[in-house]
This record gives sequence, structure tokens and C-alpha cells, in this order.
Amino acid sequence: MNPESLMMSYGYKPELFAGAVKSPLFLTSTFSFQSAEEGKAFFEIAYGLRTPEPDEELGFIYSRLNNPNLAILEKRLIVWDGAEDAAVFESGMAAISTVLLEFLSPGDLLLTSGPLYGGTYYFINKVLPRFGISVVEFRVDQTKDQLIEIVKSSGKADRLAMIYIETPANPTNDLIDIEMGREVADYFSTDEKQVYVAVDNTYMGPVWQQPLKNGADLVLYSATKYIGGHSDVIAGACLGSGELMSRVKKLRTFLGNMASPHTCWLLSRSLETLKARMDIQAANANRVAEFLLTHPKVERVCFPGTLTKEDGMQYRIRQKQCQTNGGMISFDIKGGEKEAFQFLNALKLIKLAVSLGSTESLAEHPATMTHVDIESPYKEELHITEKLIRVSIGIENYEDIIYDMKQALETVG
Repeated sequence: MNPESLMMSYGYKPELFAGAVKSPLFLTSTFSFQSAEEGKAFFEIAYGLRTPEPDEELGFIYSRLNNPNLAILEKRLIVWDGAEDAAVFESGMAAISTVLLEFLSPGDLLLTSGPLYGGTYYFINKVLPRFGISVVEFRVDQTKDQLIEIVKSSGKADRLAMIYIETPANPTNDLIDIEMGREVADYFSTDEKQVYVAVDNTYMGPVWQQPLKNGADLVLYSATKYIGGHSDVIAGACLGSGELMSRVKKLRTFLGNMASPHTCWLLSRSLETLKARMDIQAANANRVAEFLLTHPKVERVCFPGTLTKEDGMQYRIRQKQCQTNGGMISFDIKGGEKEAFQFLNALKLIKLAVSLGSTESLAEHPATMTHVDIESPYKEELHITEKLIRVSIGIENYEDIIYDMKQALETVG
């Protein structure tokens, strides 16, 4: 069956729970074993002491390790990305930080794309160096040969452990070629050491882009965004091969940052309408972008749908790895912070708030909000300027979204 159909029931057996159509919420901290032998078997698998026998599943032990709601959600999540396994966390940053801590060691080198979400940027550039991890960055439109040279110039090419990509980039919508990242990783990989490619796919979500199919080893989400989609839950997710995910889940167990049963229950609910919501958001975003492109008070629109063949690499990446233009639009308003704030303060339907991917449209000012902690000279280099506004398009009637933007732009001056 198609993924949108599987979202209704995959991973859940109503006959095991009094025929309930929807999964119950399992608010329990611990689970009883049928026998001591069963408990022993469960722990052996949970702690990686042995691999499961064919058709042997990990039984429930303790909700820090696993829980029925967590298991159902993780089985359902892998459908969209075509992954072997998934791990759900209590926040997107919990997923990102756990993956980076698992696959990076003191002395390693991390190659990242830029720009990155502000929280990710802080963790990578302010926290990881405390553990002796070096970081180098590449920018949009740099070639494979340039990426290889960046790594070699670091003097630590032999310690490259991971390439971390965020595409589309937050908040500029810049696109990064995932297949190119894979090629660079393979260039530096050896028989003794695999260089991994991790992709933050939050901006496109699992419906519009599947990084694993383009060569990524791991795909990451702030599940708060499109996957949750209702601005009522904080969560994160990581998906990949069974081998890599066993490592991620093991560290998650000891960091204790797995998602709660209630969080998992809410996300399972949201997956049922994921494609329907995202289809509307993508269609609305196309209409809004068309409006902004012709408005006299808008200087520049950052949106995959505005790319043409003249945009070269960006256009080719869009055609190759994105199934739609997405639901995120950033644009430069004519002026600066004053004009941007005038626009944001005049919005009536669109909420002035951070986050993205929810049913309601949201707008924010990256330079002073989500990316405030990034140093100013670097921020300007990435085009995160005082005139940049980021809008997450919701499922409202597109005419109402456009009307709200139009009346807000009329107040600017």
C-alpha cells in the first residue's frame, strides 16, 4: 500500500488491545515479564549482547528503553523514508546532538553545510569543540572538488568522520546536493573507516524529500514541524539502517532523551494527515511565492519554486532531489529591520512565532530570533540580514494568506 494509507494502521494490531481502532496511550514506566528467561532475553537484545533471532522482536522492558507507543510510531515513520529503523526523541536537538555524539570522537573532523538552523549551529560550533572535535564548513554552490579541498586544507582529512547537511537550509532555502555529499564521503572513506552522511530534512519533511534514497546514511527531523504539524508537541527523529540505528538507540537509552508515550501518541495521530496537510501547504506556498515575486516592496524571494535553469546548480538539485517546492518561503523586504518589524507587527492571520510546518502560517525574523546567536559578519555572508523574513505556509485558504501579507506590506514605509 501507499505510505498515506499505511499511516492509518501500520505497526499496530487492534486485536491485541480490545479491538480499539486507535492505539491506546501506554502510561507505564515498566513492564512485567512472563518469566525470568523472557526478561533475560529482552535485556540481551536491548543492550546489544546478541542479535535477535529471525522474527524475534524486542519485548517491552522499561519506557526509557522502549514503549508500545514508541514502537508503533517508529515502525510507521520508516515507511516514508524507506529506512530500516527509526529512533524518536523528545526534541529535534536531542536527535541531532545524540547522532553527533555517537558518530564523532575526540580528534575527528566534521564537515557541515552552511547555513544551519541556529540551535544546530550552536551545538556544532560551540559544544563539539569542547570534546576535541574540529569543524569545517562549505557553502551553497561549492563543487565536489572544492569540498574535497576544504577537507584536505584542514590538515585532518584522515579524521573526517561525518558530513552534516541541512537542505533546504534554514532560513535561506539554499539547496545542497546530497549525492555530492555521498561522493565526498566515499572519497575519504577507507576499509577501516566509513565517513557518514547525515541530512537534516526538516524543511522538506519525509513527503517532499527522501535523503536516504540520495545516498545519506542518516536522516534527521525536528518532528515538531511537519511530522507533528499542529504546534502542540516537541519531538525529533533519526532514521537509517538497522546497524546505525542500533548505535543511535543505545546511546539514546543512556542519555534518556527518548520521546514520551504521550509525544509518540500525538505524532502517530499526526502521521495520518501528514500528506494531506503537506499537499495543501505546498500548493499554498506556490501561490504565495507568485504574489511576493511581483510585489514592489519585496526585494528578493528565496523559494525553490522560483529557480530556473539560469540558477544552475540550485535548479538541478531542485529537479533531482525535491518532489515539490516545499512550504517555506523567505524573502527580503525593501529596507531593513524597521521595515521587517512593521510587516511582522501588522500581520493578523499569520502568527508572529518561530517554528514551522504547522497547520497555521507562521512568520519570524531570523536575524533577531532563530539565528540571533550567529555572529553578525558571518550572518550577513549567509544572507541572514535584517531585511530577511521567514514564513511557514499553513493550510489556510491561500487567498487569505495572501490578503494578510498584502495588507501587512501596505503598512511598510
